[in-house]
Amino acid sequence: MPADVPHVEEVGVTSAPLKSAAFFIGAYCKEYNEDFMLCKNENREPGHCLKEGRKVTRCTIDLITKMREHCLSQWDEHWNCLEKKNQEYYLCRPAERKLNACMFEKLGLTKTIPGTPTGQKPIHEVENPIYKPIQK
Repeated sequence: MPADVPHVEEVGVTSAPLKSAAFFIGAYCKEYNEDFMLCKNENREPGHCLKEGRKVTRCTIDLITKMREHCLSQWDEHWNCLEKKNQEYYLCRPAERKLNACMFEKLGLTKTIPGTPTGQKPIHEVENPIYKPIQK
């Protein structure tokens, strides 16, 4: 890495924990993500946005650390469900609701799905969804 690009640790989680935390990362790191995307639109050269990308990574690490400190059992339950259920959100709604409640209570973060129509209940809050697991 060039000397002018600050070092950053790896996030240190696999796909299921990242998917479980994705909407919270999007909210918590919004400004850094937007800066990174603006940079990428400016110039698609891989090395051009390394600094902005590192800021996104640091922010993600910060949130993951807070999730571990405050909502570890709920987060573990949700991402383990995703891991076992082919990473399908709709198969893990009960665990997701527990995680969402903890994240709001402890960190003030809510899960917001971009593009949800105004006035319509977000899919993750629907109590009796149309889609249910075929097998248990």
